[in-house]
Amino acid sequence: MIGHNNLLPTFDISTLSENKGKAATYGLLSALAILSIWAVSLTVLLSIPIAEVPFWQLVPAILWQAFIYTGLFITAHDAMHGSVFSRNLKVNHFIGAFAVSVYALFSYKKLLQKHWQHHRHPAQAGDPDFHDGRHKNPVFWYLHFMKGYTSLKQIVVLISVYYLIHWALGIPERNMFLFWILPSFLSSLQLFFFGTFLPHREPNGGYSNRHRAKTYPLPTWLSFLACYHFGFHEEHHEHPHIPWWYLPTVYRQGIYFGSDSTVQKPSSLTSSQTSQTPQTLPSC
Repeated sequence: MIGHNNLLPTFDISTLSENKGKAATYGLLSALAILSIWAVSLTVLLSIPIAEVPFWQLVPAILWQAFIYTGLFITAHDAMHGSVFSRNLKVNHFIGAFAVSVYALFSYKKLLQKHWQHHRHPAQAGDPDFHDGRHKNPVFWYLHFMKGYTSLKQIVVLISVYYLIHWALGIPERNMFLFWILPSFLSSLQLFFFGTFLPHREPNGGYSNRHRAKTYPLPTWLSFLACYHFGFHEEHHEHPHIPWWYLPTVYRQGIYFGSDSTVQKPSSLTSSQTSQTPQTLPSC
């Protein structure tokens, strides 16, 4: 049974369209908080004399940094759905692009296009996040998944930036590996496992809903630690415009709106302000 949700906003999901200003404020504040925590945390960790610290004491810092990196990607993901700052889509997409850039120099435009392909064709042919149809093992699926989102140019630029920062700022390579490279890699595993593999792997009896997704309703605090509530994955596909921090409430209220829902997708997502956004947003 899902735990208490006392830390979440209190407005009802059925009136979310009426509270879009408040929702936009929450979305912007949560994104800025994650970006700020990432920047401060990375700055501090890159400067600590790790040669004087036992490795077992570094492990919590590495896991913490990986969790914050996951938050960066979740922020970018919400921006792709227009829910970071729905009142201004230019700001919304700028934050999303910045988040994936500092995450691992990903192209926001490319990720945006592929993510909406995933929503149109979840867990089937045409889904860039799905396995290749033959290798369903999580290891091979992960490698296939990452191959579709990384490029040789991206890797070369990342290596160049890595050594440029090392030489220009004199930051020890061990610090950079433990608190920049390793957390980003661990974060990709977390995002894949909780956001793709678990919710979209085919159950023994076959898929049971049109989103071909499954929800793992952990207690709220554990769901947050696992992957920013992405275990509520069927709810996300049913309501892709709902921000990550509100997914437990959607699950708890058990609300599934149809096309006549009072909860509307941000209409401005189809505007010419964001040419990289699909012209017609899918309903799933």
